[in-house]
Amino acid sequence: MTQETPKQNIHEYLAELDDIPGTRIYTAARARKGYWINQFAMSLMKAENRERFKADERAYLDEWNISEEAKQALLKRDYNTLLDLGGNVYFLSKLFSADGLPFAEAVSTMTDMTWPEYRQMMLDGGRSPIGNRSIKGGY
Repeated sequence: MTQETPKQNIHEYLAELDDIPGTRIYTAARARKGYWINQFAMSLMKAENRERFKADERAYLDEWNISEEAKQALLKRDYNTLLDLGGNVYFLSKLFSADGLPFAEAVSTMTDMTWPEYRQMMLDGGRSPIGNRSIKGGY
C-alpha cells in the first residue's frame, strides 16, 4: 500500500506564485475579474471599433461594463494596473496595436526601464534571475 501525498489547495498554490517579483499569473479568478476589460480589448480587432475608440475613447469605454478604475487605467495606458484588474496582456495587445505600439515597446512600459533599456536588456539575454525569484526569500 502506498501513501498518497496530500493535495495542495489550488488557491494556496496560486498564492505562492504571487511571490515572484513583477509577475502576475493569469488565473481563472483574474480572468473573471477582467472579463470586460478583455472583451473591450478584443473589440479593437475590428477597424470600425478602433475608429470609434480613437474618435472618443471615453465615450467608447462608457459602452462597456468596466469599472471606473479600469476605465481610468485604460485611458492612461496603465498596463500594470490593468493586469492587476484582470487584463490579459495578449488581449491588451489589441490596444497596443491600436496605438501603433509594437508589443515589446508596450511591454517595456510595464517595467522600470525605458524602451531602449528594455530592448537592450532583452538583446543581452533578458533579466537576471538574481533578486527576481522570490520576494519573501530575497533571491
